[in-house]
Amino acid sequence: MPIRPSSARVSLDRLFELAEVLGAMMQRGVAEHGLTTARAGVLWALFHEGPMTQRKLAGRRGVTPRNVTGLLDALQEDGLVVREAHPTDRRATLVSLTDRGREVTTGLRGGRDDLAAVLFADMPPGQLDDFTVSLAQVIERLKAVDPTRQR
Repeated sequence: MPIRPSSARVSLDRLFELAEVLGAMMQRGVAEHGLTTARAGVLWALFHEGPMTQRKLAGRRGVTPRNVTGLLDALQEDGLVVREAHPTDRRATLVSLTDRGREVTTGLRGGRDDLAAVLFADMPPGQLDDFTVSLAQVIERLKAVDPTRQR
């Protein structure tokens, strides 16, 4: 059964509202740690995927290598990341979190986990599962229709 256009518009309006509210909360949350969302994204990628080259990190974040260099300069100055020669590729630089970088990122994760607990604490598991599946579908469709997204 096709979705009614007015229902689709209302759903998209809700997604825009969600993006606005979450974006503002995220900016405030990372600012509490002295970060921008771009810098926090770099830390998050390193936290989840481990050390990687600057080029791979730029690709993961969807930014140019020049842009990631600027982000890493600031993060290194703050003692959150370290850049070292790659052990097998002398042309590459390997980026890793420092102990302080892991602490900050762990704090960010804790804030995220606290918010998840507040938002979804009393939602029945089946409803939460359905919500998660629906969000995944919407995200995939958004990625598919985004003309600027690299494929």
